[in-house]
Amino acid sequence: MNLKYQAAQAALKYLCSGMVIGLGSGSTTAIFIQLLAERLRVGVLRDIQGVSTSESTTALAQSLGIPLTTLDEHCTLDVHVDGADEVDSDLNLIKGLGRALLREKIVAIHAKQFIVIVDETKVVRRLGSRVPLPVEIVPFATLAQVRWLNTLGCRAELWLEPDGSPAVTDNGNYLARCWFPEGLEDAYHLAQVLSERPGIVEHGLFLDMAHRVIVSGHEGILEMERK
Repeated sequence: MNLKYQAAQAALKYLCSGMVIGLGSGSTTAIFIQLLAERLRVGVLRDIQGVSTSESTTALAQSLGIPLTTLDEHCTLDVHVDGADEVDSDLNLIKGLGRALLREKIVAIHAKQFIVIVDETKVVRRLGSRVPLPVEIVPFATLAQVRWLNTLGCRAELWLEPDGSPAVTDNGNYLARCWFPEGLEDAYHLAQVLSERPGIVEHGLFLDMAHRVIVSGHEGILEMERK
């Protein structure tokens, strides 16, 4: 948790009073939101508004007194801060194991600067080598979609709750998880294939989107910037 705290804290230097900020989802981003709320409380930052990426983030921000707005009211965000499940050396990401990938991607594309905060365990040589790729699918013909996903060189399964019911996103859709034994050989090609498939709502590949990745490790903070 200390490494997550350090990554979240390092992102604060990119905030200024008066900004509209995208608030991501997940445990590291939750720490960032708590730190942001504290700076608003003591007056270090003022007039900040947040755009939430999930119902859980909305509840946390509201409980801490962070003013929220929407993309309908602010089509351009100054900064979006979010975590990731994996990051490679090109700043490409796998996100969505917190079940909020669609809203996270929608918010991220509206930001002037997309900052990712992770600890060093999330950095990989090849995406998909440690975690499954989440894919959001419509509830109609779910098993047919999972069967199709299994033709893409992965082991895909419907994401189920402990009681056996499908995991449901804030958007009312289902999720599949896809494991690639050797990681993703061509993430760009896979992203295109998934995007063209009817019934696939969104996937967890965030390619060429992050502007800066803040990595906290036992030897300190490393910041990687897209050139």
